[in-house]
Amino acid sequence: MNLKQLSAWLGLSPTTVSRALNGYPEVNAATRERVLKAARETGYRPNRTAQRLATGKAGSIGLLMPIGDQVISDLHFGEFLSGLGEKAQAEDFHLVVMPSDPADEVSALRSLATSGYVDGLCLAYIREQDSKIDLMESFGLPFIVHGRFFDPPHPYPSLDVDNEAAFYDATHLLLQLGHRRIALINGDEKFGFAIRRRDGVIKALAEAGLSLDERFHVSVQMTEADGQRAAERFLSGDDTPTAMLCSSMVQALGIVRAVSQSGRQLGKDVSLISYDDVLPLLRPELFSVPLTTTRSSLRTAGKRVAERLIHRVNGLEKDDVQELWRPELVVRASTGRAPG
Repeated sequence: MNLKQLSAWLGLSPTTVSRALNGYPEVNAATRERVLKAARETGYRPNRTAQRLATGKAGSIGLLMPIGDQVISDLHFGEFLSGLGEKAQAEDFHLVVMPSDPADEVSALRSLATSGYVDGLCLAYIREQDSKIDLMESFGLPFIVHGRFFDPPHPYPSLDVDNEAAFYDATHLLLQLGHRRIALINGDEKFGFAIRRRDGVIKALAEAGLSLDERFHVSVQMTEADGQRAAERFLSGDDTPTAMLCSSMVQALGIVRAVSQSGRQLGKDVSLISYDDVLPLLRPELFSVPLTTTRSSLRTAGKRVAERLIHRVNGLEKDDVQELWRPELVVRASTGRAPG
């Protein structure tokens, strides 16, 4: 079925159908939904070349993928990317992923933005010293940030998880259970999410008249090996933590192994709370001792980021909304009262 046939079938003009398919705001919501529903039911797909010539749009959104010797490819990026891709496909958009050396991110962003291959950009992996708002706006393309800058010059569209609140809640639970020697095995603290998680722990401890002991705090890659090494070090001395927090279920795998190999029992001798990005291959309830977690789905976040970015490309979202999700604290058997 071509555009003319779809238009005749709907009893609408080809111009109205084309504008509805391309997200023009002057087409009312009811008509747009009717056209999109008909397109799905008939399997109609617009001619990409003709569509680009008519609208000046590529029908694509873009994202940088960090690569290089210092970058560890992990499940977390893959989950977020899957969410982006699923929503882009559902909206009949392409997803352009451009490899980028983190040390030359600005050049990579400029190259992708000026390539003509994308209508909008998603910016992720926000660092502590990061000021790309003016740069993003200079491209003249719609964009959205997954994460938050620390010192933005003015409002910008974003979606983030309240990482500080997540780790505040987790630390508060451990304090309620009587724990005072609490360790943090964090992610890489050059990134905003890890900085805010550390801040949440510090805030909760401070309210209880405590501080985060330097001996029990590390910033490492979110890998199984790094989690195990950190936990082994924490558990090797005389004055050991009775509870630990970690930034990833992948880290938790190594931590659980370290606790077991030390002869301690998880949930009794040592409590553990992990952040859960809802990775499909790592379900906390299936660990040998079900893990207490703070949880928020990276895949769902990816879908929402893609949805909002496509809305911005199509002129359906204009305000610089900063969306903040609060993770859910799910208590399981890995947390118990402090020993003694």
